[in-house]
Amino acid sequence: MIDPCVFRAPTGIHPGAQPLGVAVAQFAPGPEQAVNLAAMRTLAETAAARGAGLVVFPEYSAFFEPVMGPSFAAASEPLAGSFVAAVGALAADLGVHIVAGMLETTDDPNRFSNTLVALDPAGRLVAKYRKMHLYDAFGDRESDWVLAGPVQEPETFDVAGIRVGMQTCYDIRFPEVTRRLVDVGAELVLVPAEWVRGPLKEQHWRTLLTARALENTVYVAAADHAPPVGVGNSLVVDPMGVELVTIGETTDVAVAWVAIDRLESVRARNPALALRRFAVVPR
Repeated sequence: MIDPCVFRAPTGIHPGAQPLGVAVAQFAPGPEQAVNLAAMRTLAETAAARGAGLVVFPEYSAFFEPVMGPSFAAASEPLAGSFVAAVGALAADLGVHIVAGMLETTDDPNRFSNTLVALDPAGRLVAKYRKMHLYDAFGDRESDWVLAGPVQEPETFDVAGIRVGMQTCYDIRFPEVTRRLVDVGAELVLVPAEWVRGPLKEQHWRTLLTARALENTVYVAAADHAPPVGVGNSLVVDPMGVELVTIGETTDVAVAWVAIDRLESVRARNPALALRRFAVVPR
């Protein structure tokens, strides 16, 4: 188990590092996987043409309906299934890393894992994350249909000398999720989401993402569903809380450049990670 009191920056991955183009790809997935994959290809091609080396898609990119029910578990599949294979093929075609949300089968035929997968430019699965904090709030109960992911050592992966971690949607309301990723060296945190619209929800979305970037001095890249169900507003925030790019309510791609020298400069001016005195303690 990691000691969260001790911040350990990754070593040996930064020499000569160039800025990384990170794309947030916003669309509104539906119940047809083939249609979703076609939309993802169009967006990923646009992102790659603009120089992105990492493309981030929303939570539930493989399948989504406005009301959660038995159809979600029926649409789930294993990591070795068709969706991950198709996303891996797309990543290999374009020579980029791709992160997207899927519905993963579990031992319970009525419930699934809300899972993120990261595929590298060779099409290989290099990391996964199963959503830990389920959306049992604002009148919804995701836990009726989803199994929460285990609390375990976070998985990260490297892209162009930058260490990347992942979390999902409602997780962003729990600061310790991001802090645990930073404690294993994450410098860029990805937040695929289906952030449901509602009173003040857009404000919550932008405030929480900015807070996670500021308090951890990391980059945060968040990809949401386009309206009408999601709030949209996919964005990339830098370690000083600067909003580098934002998509409004449309289906689109936005690319921001993530630079290690910017991150290191911010951490030199604001050494909050080195100065903290409390550990992240599992309940």
